[in-house]
Amino acid sequence: MENQLIQLYLLVCHIYDTRSEICFQRLSNNSEPRFTDQELVAIYWFAHLNGKFEKKAMHRFIEQYWHHFFPRLPAYQTFVARLNLLEQTFQTIGGHFNHLLAESRQPEIDHIIDSLPVMLAKGGHAYTARVARDVASVGYCAGKKTYFHGLRLHTIAQRRCGTIPLPTQMWLREGSAHDLASVREQEITLPHSALIGDKAFRDPLLDAMLDQQQTTLHTPRKKPTGKELSADEKYYNRLICRLRQPIESFFHWLIDKTDIQRAGRVRSTDGLMVHCFGKLTFAMLLLVSNS
Repeated sequence: MENQLIQLYLLVCHIYDTRSEICFQRLSNNSEPRFTDQELVAIYWFAHLNGKFEKKAMHRFIEQYWHHFFPRLPAYQTFVARLNLLEQTFQTIGGHFNHLLAESRQPEIDHIIDSLPVMLAKGGHAYTARVARDVASVGYCAGKKTYFHGLRLHTIAQRRCGTIPLPTQMWLREGSAHDLASVREQEITLPHSALIGDKAFRDPLLDAMLDQQQTTLHTPRKKPTGKELSADEKYYNRLICRLRQPIESFFHWLIDKTDIQRAGRVRSTDGLMVHCFGKLTFAMLLLVSNS
């Protein structure tokens, strides 16, 4: 575990030293704090590797077992305040990992699209939640059959044989944003491919936009009013559901490795952004390590 922690810290330092977007984020009088941002990021990743997903658990884990590696670890309140300032840092590191993953992606292969709710509150509490109202809102999760207050993580992933798909595009929207509207506004670039989605993405405008990129949209057939689907249409729908299944596996893997869906302990907009981008960056680190 010591070697693992040292390797993580060296990796963070390497990224900080080679990415100008991070190097010039601190240009104030406190540009060189005694407890560095590099140590913060390394702690965040190391804690996730050991199943510590909440900030209090991270701080307690380092303080009790690894304080000799971080003798200048600040108090919990300062630790959280510093961590909540690292949204842009995590986004930049995520971009670095995405560039590395691009080397293992295959051209002209089909992709899957879906969204995952990040829940600050759910059920009856969704309508009374007040955290991060400037970016979060109330939406409905069909998979869990519940309303929630939070964000939606939209993901386009490339299917791979025998393993979870590889994300190519990921973005966040408020919980109330419909999947189709989010994709239209994102103006996704997906040339010479096939895109597989659920019924929410069955739309002539989206189909035409993808057709200009020589990409085919595949979604389940909707049941006509007062009629039944034909045998061929039912078979086609089963085939689409089978092809879409890997993205559900990716979301289950993401939740298992980061616990990103549960954001009930977040108390600010900055905290919510770090909760999302920090965990996504850690997930991409795992994908890069296994690719």
